[in-house]
Amino acid sequence: MKIHKRIANWLETRWLVPSFAGWVLAGIAICFFGAATNTMAGWLYVISGVIFALLALGAFLVARSLKNLKVHRKPISPVSAGDELTVELEIENPTKKPKSLLEVYDLLPYVLDKPKQSPVELIPPKSVYNWTYNHHTNRRGVYRWHEVQLRSGSPLGLFWGRRSREASAKAIVYPQVLPLTHCALIDTIGQEDSPVFDSDRQYRTATEGITRGLRPYRQGDPTRLIHWRSSARYGELRVRELEVVTGGQEVIICLNSGATWNLEDFELAVIAAASLYFYASRSQLNVKLWTASTGLLNGNRIVLEALAATYPEEDITDPNLPRLPLIWITPNPESINILPKGSRWLFFPPTDLTSGKAVINGNYPGIIINREQDLKMQLQKPLS
Repeated sequence: MKIHKRIANWLETRWLVPSFAGWVLAGIAICFFGAATNTMAGWLYVISGVIFALLALGAFLVARSLKNLKVHRKPISPVSAGDELTVELEIENPTKKPKSLLEVYDLLPYVLDKPKQSPVELIPPKSVYNWTYNHHTNRRGVYRWHEVQLRSGSPLGLFWGRRSREASAKAIVYPQVLPLTHCALIDTIGQEDSPVFDSDRQYRTATEGITRGLRPYRQGDPTRLIHWRSSARYGELRVRELEVVTGGQEVIICLNSGATWNLEDFELAVIAAASLYFYASRSQLNVKLWTASTGLLNGNRIVLEALAATYPEEDITDPNLPRLPLIWITPNPESINILPKGSRWLFFPPTDLTSGKAVINGNYPGIIINREQDLKMQLQKPLS
């Protein structure tokens, strides 16, 4: 049965394959032709000839209905994991005759979903048919696919034909970003040996300070910065923007993507890196991301794309970590012991390790992730 399906698929994509009605009609034509050769009755030859001509006409019309059609794809906007991708295709009919009764298949990569299919009743001459569909995303990544297939049996339904069109697609699914309200990993980094940075951090976390202006509240803003009097006057929450005190300190979030990871832990680690980055950015800190393959990066979109594309055990382009206080996200406990002064760590213990505390002798505090607890809650808890 599988061999039969492969042969039928090969014929359909490269030539034509008869439908059930086509097979029945071809069988009747052969029977009439066989009877004609035995009886030498001319009318039987005529009937068989008419049926064969009908079959040939059906095959010709199917091939013509798929000819000259063009497929264009619009750029796909990036989304976060859990949201829906919006995919837009245009099927253009540049000919002077209508194209009817088509099926369009968008061949998504198997890791994303099965091929999407849509019927097309009619594409008028010199016009474009627009097809838009949404696909729910479950996991971050950078997905690419290149092929759209057009299938038709029009107008007689005696044959099926399918032809491919090149329509390259690139869909970026960003990792989820958790809305942290506080985070000890960020709030305390570098305080051991930087009194300027410590005073700056105290200024940032204070409820009093020099107010630069007011703006509408955005999700994730600290509630301590809400200006209640202005909020009551405007009828919506207003948040104070404080003057930035420059302490000369950078926050560097390092994802140890060159290490060997449990795949589920690595996905949590990517979510943690994205959440820490945007928490530091909202806190008006000079934050950067480091991964094994990219080195140092900054900029919201660049960081999200790098985190969407990263994977465990990737090639290391820059083995040297920045010699600044950093947040080290790793499954390797030994690497915690050689971090720069003032650093913090986020440790994902291997599945065969019952207690990470027994092997961590780091000089600076951090957080050991428990797989059975909520990640957002753990990122907001005090350091161990």
